[in-house]
Amino acid sequence: MKPALQSLLRLGLTAAIVILSLFLGRGLWNHYMYSPWTRDARMRAEVVRIAPDVSGLVIRVAVVDNQEVRKGEVLYEIDPARFRFALQQAEASLTAAKANARAAGANIDAVLASAEARKTEYDMRQEQATRRQALADVVPKEERNNAKSVADSAMAAWHEAQASGHQAGAAREQALAAVALAQVATDTAKLDLERTQVRAPVDGYVTNLTVRTGDYAASGNASMALIDRHGYYVYGYFEETKLPRLHVGDPVDIRLMSGGAHVGGRITGFARGITDRDNPTGSDLLADVNPTFTWVRLAQRVPVRIAIDEASVPRGVILAAGMTATVTASPL
Repeated sequence: MKPALQSLLRLGLTAAIVILSLFLGRGLWNHYMYSPWTRDARMRAEVVRIAPDVSGLVIRVAVVDNQEVRKGEVLYEIDPARFRFALQQAEASLTAAKANARAAGANIDAVLASAEARKTEYDMRQEQATRRQALADVVPKEERNNAKSVADSAMAAWHEAQASGHQAGAAREQALAAVALAQVATDTAKLDLERTQVRAPVDGYVTNLTVRTGDYAASGNASMALIDRHGYYVYGYFEETKLPRLHVGDPVDIRLMSGGAHVGGRITGFARGITDRDNPTGSDLLADVNPTFTWVRLAQRVPVRIAIDEASVPRGVILAAGMTATVTASPL
């Protein structure tokens, strides 16, 4: 083979290798910079902070740390004695209020009957007085005046009975209001007694159990965390250059660093803001703009929320908030 031909072949081979390398480099660059995947993803979970609704001494802890529990299971119990006494007192007050209401009802019935009798008496006396006035030529004046006075007295008695009826009605309304208040107090006492048993609001796992038998549990102070078994999700921190290829509803493949297990999921949302470290707020609430500019600008990472398909989780795989994963999206 002539030297010129050999040189030409070597030159062509070298050019082909260089061109292939450029294509491969370009492809790898595009894959790294623009393909919708990230190795920076974290497993997260909905955490319920368990706090008692009533205060008291803890007499029983029914779970241990990291135990799986079902919704409605008792986690721990507060001494119910004081709340039983409060319920008994409320029930006694309710019984007394109902008795007072019944008495007020009976009283108003009696008063209304008396008022009706007074009205009947007044009608009769008024009729007699009117009849005597019509017989002025026959009936003496004194008798006519007496009949009118009796009619006026009967009318006054009737009005007094009507006023007593109004008072009795008001007393009955007050008694019924007292019954309603006593009923509310009783229902509240029953609820407080039920709340002495602190129950799991969701299916999940007990985490960071710090309550012990004998502790004093204060209302509203969390004593353990409960991770919602159905509340696991992933936050994938995608570079901003990859966001244009991601959409809500896109399926994703989640590969856990723990054992390399694959889990399915879907994109459910994008974070709409991240902290700008280069533009903090100054002491006078004005923007403190950094005057320097670097030639190399790293793409910012934006959190993308991903819902996990529970059916795709392999049997025996443990999910824990904080685990690391690689996420690869498959745009629709």
